[in-house]
Formats: sequence, C-alpha cells, structure tokens
Amino acid sequence: MLNKGQSGRSGNRLVDMRLQGNRPGDADAAGRLTREQLQLLEQRKKTPAQRAMDFVITLLPMLCCLIAVLEYLLVPDRYDNDAPERYLVLLVLPAVIYAVFWAVSLSRLKSTSRLYQRLRYKAPLYAAVFLLLAVFDFATLKTGYLTQPFIPWVNSIINAAIGDWQYLGISTLYTLRLLFLGYFSGVAAGLITGIACGYSQKVRYWVDPIIRILGPIPTATWVPLVMILAASLFGGSVFIVALGTWFAVTIASMTGIANIDRSYFEAARTLGAKGSQLVFRVAIPQAMPSILQGMTQGMSSACVSLMVAEMLGVEAGLGWYITWAKAWAMYNRLFAAIVVICLVFNAVTKSLNLFKKRVLRWQEGMVK
Repeated sequence: MLNKGQSGRSGNRLVDMRLQGNRPGDADAAGRLTREQLQLLEQRKKTPAQRAMDFVITLLPMLCCLIAVLEYLLVPDRYDNDAPERYLVLLVLPAVIYAVFWAVSLSRLKSTSRLYQRLRYKAPLYAAVFLLLAVFDFATLKTGYLTQPFIPWVNSIINAAIGDWQYLGISTLYTLRLLFLGYFSGVAAGLITGIACGYSQKVRYWVDPIIRILGPIPTATWVPLVMILAASLFGGSVFIVALGTWFAVTIASMTGIANIDRSYFEAARTLGAKGSQLVFRVAIPQAMPSILQGMTQGMSSACVSLMVAEMLGVEAGLGWYITWAKAWAMYNRLFAAIVVICLVFNAVTKSLNLFKKRVLRWQEGMVK
C-alpha cells in the first residue's frame, strides 16, 4: 500500500511520462513540465461545436485568398496593369504554403496537434491580410478611389521592385552597413557607461547628468549639427545612429545592475571574488535580461535614426532612395522601398529576438 504522499508523487510521474511520450528512461523527463504541457493540462476539453468552429476558422485564410483572387480577376481594371500574374503569385503562393501545413496538421499524430493550434491562432490574422489586400486593390487599381499615382496598387509596387531590384539591393546593403556600424558602436558604448554607472556610484555621479541632458532630446534634433561638424556624412550618420542606441542600452544596463540584490555581491566576495570577477561573473549575468531589453529598444531607436540620417544627409541607402523616388514622383518605387525597409528591419529585429531568447533560454526552460 502506498501512502498519500507516495501516491501523489506517482501520479505526477505518470502525468509527466505521458506528456513526454511515455519514455520512462529519459532522465530529462523526470519531474519537469513545459509551459505548453501545463497549458495542455489546464485546457478544458472542447465540445464538438467548438471543434467545428476551430476547423472553420482554420479555413478562413484559404477562403479569403480565394475572395482576393476573384476580386483581382473578375473586377475590371481602371488603369493599365502590366504583368498582372505577379500579384497573383503573391496571393496564391502563401495560401498554398498555408494549405500544406493545414493538411499536415489535420493528421491525428501528437506531433501535429501543436501545429494545428498555431494555425488556429494565426488563421484570423492571415485571413485579415488577404481581405486587406483585396480591399486595397479594389480602392486603387479597380476604382481609383485612392488618389493616383500617389498611392499605387500592389502589382505596380511589385513591378517597380522587380524592375529596380539592383538599386534597391545596393541601397539595402548601404543601409545595413550604416545600421550595424552605428548600432554596435552604440551598444558597446552603452554597455561600458551603463555597467560603469550601475556598478560604481562615483562614475554615476559624473555620467548621470549627461544622460539626463542628452536623453530626452530626440535623435533627429542632432542631425543638422552633426552633419555640419562631422568630417564626413557617413561618419556623422554612424554617430547619430549610435547616439540613439547608446542611450537605450545605457539606461537599461545601469538600471539592471543597480537593481541587483547586494547579497549576491556579498556572497561572491565571501567566496573570494574581486574586482572584474564581480562585474563579469555577478553583475553582468544578473543584469542580462535588462541589458538585452535595452538592446532591443536600441535597435528601434537605431532604425528611426537611420532613416532620418539617410533622408537628410547620406547619399546612399533606402532612406536616400525614398527621397530620390519622391523627388521624381515615382511613388511605386517609393512604396517598394518602404516594403523593403519593413522586411529588412523586421528580419533584423527577429534575429535580435532569437538571440535574446537563446541567451535567456533559462527563463523559458522547464518549470519544476
């Protein structure tokens, strides 16, 4: 006979083994539950009506894609539309990829249940995107309700991006070079000042007034002055991008280190840690969540500062390309550059978030 405590522990092990795929020999499976597994345990069993509603919702992206395709093919165009098949590819290709994942998720395998839940969560958003594209195409190409040529239709933007892909590619490389040079320079300077201010009260006494004075001033305000004083336009732009990044990283690093429990430092000193060991073995690891959050905010500031610098001073990059296209009233190329900017900055931000998740994987680990 098992007592009450032993019975409870046995039940926990059985639940754990069941969620881990019935692998009793796996040492990592013992006594651990992931967040998704906890949500699975807490989730109530859905009724047949709820399951049917989920199935209908997962169908919405494909149905909305069909609506967008029919609107594009059946409603007559008001303007000349070159290479109309390109927009169809933009519509159909994502829907086909979604349909493949949707078909795979309908299998009864345990490995695909998570995929089905993700599709159920994302389906309304995907459906709204297809409907938005249909409405936008109807308001531009089909009816001209949105003033032309200031707001071109999607296929015109695609044609402009394909026709001018070389200049867009070169401008993207210039933008990335300026972004990374300014961002990493700002991160390095921000880490030095932030860690020094957070760890040393003497350093903070002298640096904190500078932060309070320069911090609230928008980065774009410094553009005219920097462009006049800088030895080169490119160097001035790097400084502007680095300045916005520096402030965000400095504040986050300083706050993260200042909020560390002093008992950690006392325990480290008791074990013999001194000087740099307290900084690199205690202060920085404990403040890493705040530091990475500051790096994420610094990337947002860097992107804004970058566009301002390129539009006002630099003679290359996507910001310069937008200004050039606007001057020549080539609005389809202007919107193509805006789309490229969105894609590039989202990819950079996504990479930074993946790095942050990798470094802080212990926060999203197993719940004991």
